[in-house]
Amino acid sequence: MKLAFTKMHGIGNDFVMVDCRHRPFPLDAAQIRAIGDRHAGVGFDQLISIEPRRDPSCAFYYGIWNTDGSPAGQCGNGVRCVTAWLHRAGELAVGDTVRLESPSGPVTVRLLGPYEVTVDMGVPAFEPARIPFRAEAEADSYAIEVGDQSLQIGAVSMGNPHAVTVVPDLGAPTLFRWGPLLSTHERFPKGANAGFVQVVNREQLRLRVHERGSGWTLACGTGACAAVAVMRRRGEVDDRVRVSLPGGKLTIDWAGPGHTLWMTGPAAFVFEGEWLGSGPAR
Repeated sequence: MKLAFTKMHGIGNDFVMVDCRHRPFPLDAAQIRAIGDRHAGVGFDQLISIEPRRDPSCAFYYGIWNTDGSPAGQCGNGVRCVTAWLHRAGELAVGDTVRLESPSGPVTVRLLGPYEVTVDMGVPAFEPARIPFRAEAEADSYAIEVGDQSLQIGAVSMGNPHAVTVVPDLGAPTLFRWGPLLSTHERFPKGANAGFVQVVNREQLRLRVHERGSGWTLACGTGACAAVAVMRRRGEVDDRVRVSLPGGKLTIDWAGPGHTLWMTGPAAFVFEGEWLGSGPAR
């Protein structure tokens, strides 16, 4: 099959965007994996479909899939790219504020410029059952066994589950072992994005994220939101924080529990292409 697509990225977190406004989503899990192969396919962290709305209060729906073909609930960098894509397609104008429907529910976006978007990511969910995370009671920090180590993590959902761990050095070799183990830990029944945070000061964090279903990524928008939410709830950062990831920086604004969290950052177009569907799926 032939499939037209747009390649985009949000500070290095890269996406294949598929226009499904006027046709059903055409791909199965094997085809998604084939497109996601960085050697024999196109390569992406997530594949995103843009579809007609299902919720009448929203302008459009977008679906999200990881490189292993599994569905995802939310993607902060991805929704900025969806917004910029809709602007380029003539569906949105600079200055517009609209609701878009994600697999986890509606999100409000504001197009600040052709390539700059701010997103209302909702109220962070710390209740273990909503993340989901296995714990006897809600807490700011949980002890969790990872291999032969006991780590202290924060657990939160930003539409998808996150484990947030504060570390003194993002270059420590142990992080590359802990990331996959946390992403698949049995206490996260649906898996988790594992974020490792280094505190610079109350207004700046550094972050690396191992995403469930995709692995290490240059950027994770929901991961940046999760890191700020956990640290803000503990009183360790202010209500506006710049989060530096390997691919670039995001600004996160959160007044604290009970308030919605806003994420601001860029979206970039890379190229248009056509996948021919040749070769075996992996």
